[in-house]
Amino acid sequence: MSIRVLYLDDDAAIVRLVQKALERIGHSVVHAETPDDALALLDVEGYDVIVLDHYLRQITGHEVLRRMRARGISLPVVYVTGSNEAQIAIEAIRAGASDYVIKTVSDDFMPLLISAIEHSVANAQLRAAKAKADEEIRQGKERAEALLAEVNHRVANSLALVASLLRLQISNSKSEEVKAELSETQARITAIAGMHRSLYTSDDVSRVELDRYLQNLTGELSSSLQNPEKPLLLRLDADAISMTADRAVSVGMIVTELVTNAYKYAYPDEAGGEVRVLLKRIGENEALLRVEDDGIGMKQGNAPSGTGLGSRIVKSMAAALGPGLAHVETERGTVVEVPLQICVTHAARQ
Repeated sequence: MSIRVLYLDDDAAIVRLVQKALERIGHSVVHAETPDDALALLDVEGYDVIVLDHYLRQITGHEVLRRMRARGISLPVVYVTGSNEAQIAIEAIRAGASDYVIKTVSDDFMPLLISAIEHSVANAQLRAAKAKADEEIRQGKERAEALLAEVNHRVANSLALVASLLRLQISNSKSEEVKAELSETQARITAIAGMHRSLYTSDDVSRVELDRYLQNLTGELSSSLQNPEKPLLLRLDADAISMTADRAVSVGMIVTELVTNAYKYAYPDEAGGEVRVLLKRIGENEALLRVEDDGIGMKQGNAPSGTGLGSRIVKSMAAALGPGLAHVETERGTVVEVPLQICVTHAARQ
């Protein structure tokens, strides 16, 4: 590989020696006596590396190097100094030089300079290749995220359409039992659609911000469950917790089932009541979901009302998210707690 070298030094004799040595091994050297000459050459020709001498007329290589970097010249620079003072080399490296060589009259100077030039060019090419690969990865990731966001958008819209069709079916049904079953199905579909909506409106299309997701979900549940004869006051208190989409949808389904169940059974003889949903972080990887009401409560061991499908869904999903659900004893109402692992650990996978 032939290397094009721009050599900035006001000592033409040393440049000629370097030029002959490099040309013998297939490289080329162009000499610039002043910084202005070097900058002019850089504007019109391409080079692979700059060799910069420290002691120049009325200026040091340090200042030249700073000017080059300020102009956005990012070529590797091999700094050459006739001084053994370490501070000069250190300042050159700080200013952006890739390597430095001590200029001496011994036979070591030329091999060291050639080695520094070749290594500096090779390292610069590796950095450029890495930067190109990183940029290609970044662009690929952005394309994949845009595609995934569009998929989530389409899925959310399709599920919303299904929920609307179910709502139409509910309004046309004469059977209260059928209406109840369809309403539960609609609520489950709405929970899944809300998760997909959270994904395509999020900066991270692989994770869901649970507080925002639950805010939208409880708002939709509150609207769908409202009945003038039995008003529902649904409150949410949620910490900012991020969770993967598959686990977030399980949380949404659990909340949907527990809130719907509380609405149906907690206040049978009253004109509605309050249901509270709480999501609190209790550890680095642990959170606690809690759904509570002030209704009639439930007796230990009672079989679930209805088909029991909702109870089976909640138990199955709670077990997948952590230790499972638990009913907390309370003087009034019903309290259900679901401990959550925010991220899946290696032990949990096993």
